[in-house]
Amino acid sequence: RAALEVTIALHLEQIYFIPLAEAVHRPQPVATATQRLRMLQAAIINQAEFVIDARELKRSGPSYTIDTVQELKQEQPQQSLCVLIGVDAFLQFLSWRQPLQILELAHLVVMLRPGGVIPNDSNIAKFLAARLCTNYQQLQQCDCGRIILQSVTQLDISSSAIRATIAAGGNARFLLPDAVLDIIY
Repeated sequence: RAALEVTIALHLEQIYFIPLAEAVHRPQPVATATQRLRMLQAAIINQAEFVIDARELKRSGPSYTIDTVQELKQEQPQQSLCVLIGVDAFLQFLSWRQPLQILELAHLVVMLRPGGVIPNDSNIAKFLAARLCTNYQQLQQCDCGRIILQSVTQLDISSSAIRATIAAGGNARFLLPDAVLDIIY
């Protein structure tokens, strides 16, 4: 849902969904790469502007955003790129591998839940202030290096809660697309 809202708000042509192979900043995924890829295919099958890109699953070692953004920019040098991340990930962005180089190649779209904020006294707030743009038109004025905060509908649904519901024998219907639920079951 968040990707759809960002696509509409920022007039994006496509959103690439890139499942990671090996997580760097969080525990490893529970589902295998093959299972996650199948669920992703089922989830976005009818959304033409959503594209699955499995490059990180084919790459060995940890999945670093900088590697993927560099590859995408080499393949599409004239295309302006945006990296979509949640606010929780953004608060850790400066600890990522080569965060400044990511911004030399792409914009960041930070998806905020209603009421979500960036702490004013943090290093990330200072980092944001120097790069913040407040609307789509400002984002279009340059190819990279800007950060936009994009509000998205809050859906209090998490993969861990879905796993817990299913493990307890509960019904997870309407928490994710039926086609994905069929794969899980």
